[in-house]
Amino acid sequence: MRALVQRVSHARVTVAGRETGAIGPGLLILVCAMEGDTGAEAEILARKIAKLRIFKDAAEKMNLSLVDTGGAALVVSQFTLAADTSRGNRPGFSTAAPPEEGKRLYDHFSDCLRAEGITVANGEFGADMDVTLVNQGPVTIWLDTAG
Repeated sequence: MRALVQRVSHARVTVAGRETGAIGPGLLILVCAMEGDTGAEAEILARKIAKLRIFKDAAEKMNLSLVDTGGAALVVSQFTLAADTSRGNRPGFSTAAPPEEGKRLYDHFSDCLRAEGITVANGEFGADMDVTLVNQGPVTIWLDTAG
């Protein structure tokens, strides 16, 4: 699985003008299930993100995790993280998991974050979403369970 994690002061997702998820301080997590991924990858990724030390401590050092700060996560499906741009100018997405499997793993990933004690809000899988955020820092981290 792949994820792009952004530390945010707040973030929200709307679909056709309807808010589907919003958080205050925490992480916006754009996530993509890749072909061949299993629930194990979702569990590993959720555990890693929950404990990723990218929040400032009292000494202003990135030393605290989402678990430590009590922040929330806004999880948004984004199959375009599977983009292959190695040939030509039009990205290919054939390495993304098929939609049904992608949704199952997206839901499982969200459940795994909740199991870590994280408050989770979600986008709407497969929908055309508007994502609004304020990236704090800015801090943006790329994670991939394949490497």
